[in-house]
Amino acid sequence: MRLTLVCLVKPVLHGYFRSSCSWRVRIAFALKGIEYNQVAVNLIKDGGQQFTEQYKTLNPMQQVPAVEIDGTTLFQSLAVIQYIDETRPGPRLLPVDPKARAQVRMISDLVASGIQPLQNLYVLQKIGAEKLPWAQHFINRGFQALEPILKQTSGKYCVGDEISMADICLVPQVYNAQRYNVDVSQYPTIQRINETLLEIEAFKRSHPSRQPDTPADLSA
Repeated sequence: MRLTLVCLVKPVLHGYFRSSCSWRVRIAFALKGIEYNQVAVNLIKDGGQQFTEQYKTLNPMQQVPAVEIDGTTLFQSLAVIQYIDETRPGPRLLPVDPKARAQVRMISDLVASGIQPLQNLYVLQKIGAEKLPWAQHFINRGFQALEPILKQTSGKYCVGDEISMADICLVPQVYNAQRYNVDVSQYPTIQRINETLLEIEAFKRSHPSRQPDTPADLSA
């Protein structure tokens, strides 16, 4: 059963402009037309503001995002997105059809569990000087699996012709791939879907280049 909540208090997103997990939540809010407030958690400044005791009370994993919504605090972006989908009106982010819904979850998990954690900031800081080839290896490995999957599941978007949580996961991951100089043209289905999604207002508005905490120099 789908529950619709009406809350007068805006959700609060604690995140970082370039965090792919934070970006996923921003996209979901934008697609649903949900107004929210943002609190910047700078992952670089002062050794990482996510490591403060104050932030640890919001997210014990000391990662972004953390979302205060409906009197509770949620983290892990896919859990947040599914909660939003189950409690707010607007376009569905997970399909009604069980097969399509499973495909959306499969693709989302492939990105969120199989690619992104292996090239996130915390891991790359531990890798040190070899961080670029490390990131490229795991992104390419994931995309080599994702490309044939999308050839089977995609229409206009990742699964058919409706935007879903899978698309929400795809776009930030392609952005990361491009940051780490991965040749995305090797993956024509991924590239096509990403380019289509980037023309949609919700994806434009939530882009890292347009956030309150975006620095003037994006290479910073």
